[in-house]
Amino acid sequence: MFYRIMRYFLFMLSPEKAHEISIKQLKLTHGTLLDMFYRQKVQDRPLTVMGITFPNVLGLAAGLDKNGECIDAFGSMGFGHVEVGTVTPVAQEGNELPRLFRVLESEGIINRMGFNNEGVDQLITKIKESNYKGVIGINIGKNRATPVDEGKNDYLICMDKVYQYAGYIAVNISSPNTPGLRSLQYGDALDELLEALKERQTELCKKHNKYVPLALKVAPDLSDTEIESIANALLKYKIDGLIATNTTLDRSMIQGMSHAGETGGLSGRPLQSKSTEVIKKFALHLHGKIPIIGVGGIDSVIAAKEKINAGASLVQIYSGFIYHGPKLVKNIINNI
Repeated sequence: MFYRIMRYFLFMLSPEKAHEISIKQLKLTHGTLLDMFYRQKVQDRPLTVMGITFPNVLGLAAGLDKNGECIDAFGSMGFGHVEVGTVTPVAQEGNELPRLFRVLESEGIINRMGFNNEGVDQLITKIKESNYKGVIGINIGKNRATPVDEGKNDYLICMDKVYQYAGYIAVNISSPNTPGLRSLQYGDALDELLEALKERQTELCKKHNKYVPLALKVAPDLSDTEIESIANALLKYKIDGLIATNTTLDRSMIQGMSHAGETGGLSGRPLQSKSTEVIKKFALHLHGKIPIIGVGGIDSVIAAKEKINAGASLVQIYSGFIYHGPKLVKNIINNI
């Protein structure tokens, strides 16, 4: 009930302003009596994925806490893992405003944020300040100003810096809002990137005496041939995990609805079936050798179970959390 009331007032504001206020309030209230409005106990249901023991199956997807400002607050809601970022080597403002839109009729969200973040060094500072006991995933990307053919260097810079602080590292090559980024999902560009990341992972493992898994985050807008090719590359380079999926450019599910003509990636319920189908296809090619983290349109226990039945080992929420709040976290964890 409290979240419904809060959402009513937040939805009177622009989406980005509502997000800024929400992050500020979580920072201010965590650890005080006021966190009683979102702190909740969930069942302890540990599972091991990518060699890591997660407290439960549910995580917060990247993008909601880009700069790691509220890791502890989200942890108090019951999330078994929190994925922060996407972070880039150098801070950047992202795309021009407005760049975030609610598709209320379908509980969807369109964003063209453009990797706005305070930079990798600031993120590490926030992670060091956190007392969260779950798993922290760090989602890394490239700066907009970096040419795509030099993008590998940005990922390696971020990887070097975040390695010792990450539970796992998510490699984001699938955002539609950084020009040319999705081209890294294909052919020689993908091979070159994965080979470099795997070599650096081996070096950093020896340096820090700690193995940190790598997970590749892919788009939902892939052909069957592209899915098979990516899966083969993941197996070839022994990448530890796959995150499926990012947001979609497809507008077929929201035609005629508010903001349907806005550019950017669509998330939320309109993405639900599409992302689940992509998970199924990847699962067929990966043969259980590489675990999948399922994300895209999860807004209920049933939607989460569909992702798991399709082949996901873990699931994440983003838009569903915006529309349904902490109660969704508890419902999913306690009923899977």
